[in-house]
Amino acid sequence: MRDHASRPRDPGAPGATLPTGRPRQPLPPEPLPPEPLAHRLAAPLGVAAALAAAAVYIAAVDPNEPGHYPACPLLRHTGLYCPGCGGLRGVHALAHGDLATALGANALAVAGYAAFAVFWAGWLVRALRAVPAAPAASARSSRRGLWWVLGGLVLLFTVVRNLPFGSALIP
Repeated sequence: MRDHASRPRDPGAPGATLPTGRPRQPLPPEPLPPEPLAHRLAAPLGVAAALAAAAVYIAAVDPNEPGHYPACPLLRHTGLYCPGCGGLRGVHALAHGDLATALGANALAVAGYAAFAVFWAGWLVRALRAVPAAPAASARSSRRGLWWVLGGLVLLFTVVRNLPFGSALIP
C-alpha cells in the first residue's frame, strides 16, 4: 500500500507548489456573462416611462389652478416654503417649453431635474455597454459625501427662500 505523502500531487490543485517552490495562486473566477440587453435596460427605461407619464399628466393638468393637486402642508400650516414648493409648476412650465417660468417657480427643482437627466443618461449608457456598478466600498464613501453636499444645498435653499432677501426664490 502506498503512503499518502508519496503520491504525486496534481500541479493544478489548490495548495500545489510551482517548480520554484512558491505556492500556486488560485485562478480568479471566470466573469459571468452580461445579462441580456432587455434585462439591463428594464430599470432605466421603466423609470423614464414613469417620469414621462407623470410629466404628461402635469403638463395636461395645470398646477396653477387650485383644486387639482394637494397644497403643501408646510406652507399651509406654517407659511414657510419647503424646498419642493413650486416644483409642480416648474415641471408644467418645462413641459410647455418655458424655462424662465420654471426657474422662477423653483430653481433648485429645475437644477435637480437637469442633474437627474444627466445621471439617468449615464445609467442608460452603462446599461447599454453592460458596465457593472462601481465597487461597493468606493461608491459608498463617495455617495455619502454627495448626500451631505446635497442635503446642505437643499437646507441652504430652503432657509434663503424664506428670508426677506431671498424673495426671488419664492414661487
